Amino acid sequence: MTTANLLEFDLEGLAAFCEKLGEKRFRATQLFRWIHQRGASDFAQMTDLAKSLREKLATTARVEALPVLTQHESKDGTIKWLFDVGDGNAVEAVFIPEDDRGTLCVSSQAGCAVGCRFCSTGHQGFSRNLSTGEIVAQLWFAEHFLRKHLKRDERVISNVVMMGMGEPLQNYTALVPALRTMLDDNAYGLSRRRVTVSTSGVVPMIDRLGTDCAVALAVSLHAPNDALRDDLVPLNRKYPIAELIEACKRYLAHAPRDFITFEYCMLDGVNDQPEHARQLVELVRAHGISCKFNLIPFNPFPASGLLRSPQPRVLAFARTLSEAGLVTTVRKTRGDDIDAACGQLAGDVKDRTRAAERMAQRRIVSERPIVLHPVRKTFPQEH
Repeated sequence: MTTANLLEFDLEGLAAFCEKLGEKRFRATQLFRWIHQRGASDFAQMTDLAKSLREKLATTARVEALPVLTQHESKDGTIKWLFDVGDGNAVEAVFIPEDDRGTLCVSSQAGCAVGCRFCSTGHQGFSRNLSTGEIVAQLWFAEHFLRKHLKRDERVISNVVMMGMGEPLQNYTALVPALRTMLDDNAYGLSRRRVTVSTSGVVPMIDRLGTDCAVALAVSLHAPNDALRDDLVPLNRKYPIAELIEACKRYLAHAPRDFITFEYCMLDGVNDQPEHARQLVELVRAHGISCKFNLIPFNPFPASGLLRSPQPRVLAFARTLSEAGLVTTVRKTRGDDIDAACGQLAGDVKDRTRAAERMAQRRIVSERPIVLHPVRKTFPQEH
């Protein structure tokens, strides 16, 4: 008999499951607390549930985590896990400890179909979407492992960023129940301001997320004009910068923060020149959007054909943005000694998309003598 993995359900879904068993909806809240707040997977431990319910659950349900294939701990305290999701696929999650918070970077897909040039995951191709349970299982395992590992009774993970493997908004149906579980006070009780979805710019789903489950939004921008972004982030050909920025402005009406974060990976000689910084300033002013820029040091890998921008150039770029009144930070690299830094998550993917072949061809085209793309303004002029 097939049993249901209860990590697949948000509270509403679990309540519906309990009703099918002939139980009152409030039993779902008790069960939800046992699973997520206490990390219980054995129904016999759930002593405030009626014995009859525990017996039903024993034959109809399970709480099943993802098998851990490897665990690596960085010298800076960052921990990376490789989780087996079956059929030759594995995904990575990363815990990043800081003085005032603990952040878990969570994957949403086995691989990624977007194919950004600077992302190691994209070069592996795409196999499949993760289920809600597989997304939540990364948090469930990490939170309760860390409590034991760090010998703490209180919550360890205060922030979740959907910045691991995959494009979260291309797995929308599974993503939203997972977010609701993260936010639920009967589960992890995370603040909407402390749960971030990072997207490469799936415009229709940005609008839906604002209505369905508004959390903090980070957008992988990486270029100030369409000509350059078309090459770095292929999704831009479908949803160009002007459409993306307008979607971000609409999202602000629902967002828990009063700004959108724009992620910008600094690539040597590609998108890090003074004119690129000036174009970003013009872009923001033209659209009048409240935003913050997060400049990310690139973590090189051989297949990309790209290099990290020198630190002085990164700081000069940041200074141009800051002096124009734009809040700008330079991300501190964490976990790079265990390949856990931004853009390095690769896992193990049974690719269905011939990504390596396609990316190699794009690299050949991009490595022709002209490195910098011509500037093409696509944003409206100020009136």
